[in-house]
Amino acid sequence: MSKTKYELDYPINASTKLIYSRLSTPSGLSEWFADDVQLRGKNFAFIWDGAEEEAKIVIKKTNEYIRFKWVEDEEDTYFEFKITKEELTNSVSLVITDFAEEDEIEDNKNLWDQQVNGLQRALGV
Repeated sequence: MSKTKYELDYPINASTKLIYSRLSTPSGLSEWFADDVQLRGKNFAFIWDGAEEEAKIVIKKTNEYIRFKWVEDEEDTYFEFKITKEELTNSVSLVITDFAEEDEIEDNKNLWDQQVNGLQRALGV
């Protein structure tokens, strides 16, 4: 069964540099995304409740976006964190792109909501 792409947009009242550091480093990601994150060569090992999944960085642009691909996922899918800044208002948002089975999208969106709440706490916003 193929996965469906979806996007979520979260306003975050913090600098792009501060947000990016929480999205692109093992220490930053372990503050909100996983219980622990370790760099293994070029791959990131994400650990939740003792279970581990590895992802590699596909593409990144400092302070703008970073895209990961799960090593074990055979499909052409990824998850991406993109920081957008509205020029007129200077408001900053985090746009998350992910893929899921059609019947799992709502559960995944709820999980992302919880994760981003953790990110906002880590950022102090």
